[in-house]
Amino acid sequence: MPFTNVHRGARISPTKVRPVIDLIRHKSVSEADTILRVSKRRAAVFILRALEAARENARSVGDLNSSQMRNLVVTEAHVDQGTTMKRFQPKDRGRSHPIKKRTSHITVSVDLV
Repeated sequence: MPFTNVHRGARISPTKVRPVIDLIRHKSVSEADTILRVSKRRAAVFILRALEAARENARSVGDLNSSQMRNLVVTEAHVDQGTTMKRFQPKDRGRSHPIKKRTSHITVSVDLV
């Protein structure tokens, strides 16, 4: 049974999250944690929060012991586009330019091997 966590409405564009989330897919949880902690990308912080929450779901809901916790693997990791906040930047001569502030839904699932 996979243990899933979804971080909805993360204030970062999905295109910035996808390269980082590809790094942890099908890795052990401890290895994925290390990769995310040393990554310099801003998206790693959001993914790390989702990974830690999924790990805690496995510990509390799944009643896994410490030896089983070491065998957890990231089975599914993907990002979907969330809502887009539309803002406008005033420009010269009374014009305005639209600004799209994109959000992401980050999904991380862990399961025993």
